[in-house]
Amino acid sequence: MLESLGSLVDTPQLLALAAALGWASGFRLYAVVFLTGLAGWMGWMDLPPGLQVLQHPAVLGASGFMLFVEFFADKIPFVDSAWDAVHTVIRIPAGAALAAGALGADSQAMGWVAALVGGSLAATSHATKMTTRAAVNTSPEPFSNTILSLAEDGLVVFLLWLSAAHPGIFAVVLVVSIVLAVVLLVVLFKFLRKVLQAVSGFFKGRPMPRELG
Repeated sequence: MLESLGSLVDTPQLLALAAALGWASGFRLYAVVFLTGLAGWMGWMDLPPGLQVLQHPAVLGASGFMLFVEFFADKIPFVDSAWDAVHTVIRIPAGAALAAGALGADSQAMGWVAALVGGSLAATSHATKMTTRAAVNTSPEPFSNTILSLAEDGLVVFLLWLSAAHPGIFAVVLVVSIVLAVVLLVVLFKFLRKVLQAVSGFFKGRPMPRELG
């Protein structure tokens, strides 16, 4: 599998990588930063110039530590919602920056386009994650939360690999994922509205409510 990554040199691969970084950042920003940097540091892929900073040992150490913290925080009911609320102001601009880093080395215009698309993808996936978690947290048992979190962990790894190894297939998977995300947001609109209210209150100094249903 690692040999199939190779060098990210052509436009379809770079476009797929930029989209994957933006989309996956809305779920697991620190996993995205760490895994991308690790792939470059281990020589599994040649990162674009704008992303090579991710393979610096200091960045790997910091992102690896935050990945460790997030892995457990994301599996505790209501702690995950508070964690997501804080990261509303982190994941979206970070997703934009990572996408821009993938495409913006040779063209400022492409960098801005990538940032806009990457930020939008991160915002969509982040909103879907928060809304879904709000719905799941209404369940009295904690196992569904943990299962969903583990599924998100696996999804991020899969999407990053697929974008590098099979950009064409990734494009199809991304479109399907976006459609499903929009459907979920529509179906769970009640929870989305409550999540937005809770996040707004959180940044005004009020604690996240224990019940969003």
